[in-house]
Order: sequence, then C-alpha cells, then structure tokens
Amino acid sequence: MRIDAQELNEQAEAAGAQTRQRQLRWGIAHIYSSYNDTIIHVTDITSTETIAISSGGQVTKSHRMESSPTAAMAASKKVAEIALEKGINAVHVKVKAPGGQNGPNSPGPGAQAAVRALSRMGLRIGTIEDVTPLPHDTCRKSGGKRGRRV
Repeated sequence: MRIDAQELNEQAEAAGAQTRQRQLRWGIAHIYSSYNDTIIHVTDITSTETIAISSGGQVTKSHRMESSPTAAMAASKKVAEIALEKGINAVHVKVKAPGGQNGPNSPGPGAQAAVRALSRMGLRIGTIEDVTPLPHDTCRKSGGKRGRRV
C-alpha cells in the first residue's frame, strides 16, 4: 500500500487537536476490502470486543457501488464517529484482501480510501499491516491441466 503513516498522522492531528492533550486509547481497525464490498470493523486492542462495524452495503443503495471508494469513506466515517464516542482515538490498521487459494491477493478499491477517511476523522493511525491469507501450497485447482474450456 502506498499510504505514508506519518502523513496520515499529520492530517489526523490537524483534524483533531485534542488528541495531543489526552492519552491515546488504541483500537484495531480491521478493513476487509474485496472487489464486491468493503467492511470496516473496529475492535479493542485485544480484538475481543467489537466497538463499531460498518460496510459499503450499509451506506449505499446500489449493489455495484458497495466496493467503491466513496462507500468505503462513508462507512469508515460512520465507524470513526462511533469509535471516538466510545473513547478510541488511535487505531492500528489491518488490511485484508480475499486471498486464500482462489481469491485475489490485492485489496479492493475501497481499502486506501477507508484508511484515509479514518485519519481525516481525527483517529491517529499506528501501523498499517496487510493480513491477507496466503496459501502454503494447497489442493490442486479444479479445471484440469489446460484450464476450464468455455
């Protein structure tokens, strides 16, 4: 991902000057971004308690817009407001793509927009980590040696 964490933190400090005055309360923002949807899930630092969750489908009417950067920004804005209400003012970000055996290993178009929207809402960004599941050699894909013939 091409997001500079220091640049995001500067934007967050400009947005919310009060974060400097009080102690940071950390959470984890899990962002699952595929080509069909974007899901943002904020938990506490142990990942056991859900603080806020939203997806692209909750903020848009048409199915084709669920994975768009606009829907991802709206969903992360909604999540950030709830997290700030509950006292979370800094997050570590974990970005996940579908991955696995058959899914793409690159996150969808909403991932970068979601991270930017979180920082613009005044949340301080700690680390940005890619947690896409990668296969360590699996069963053979279906379709045979020459692939699926249509």
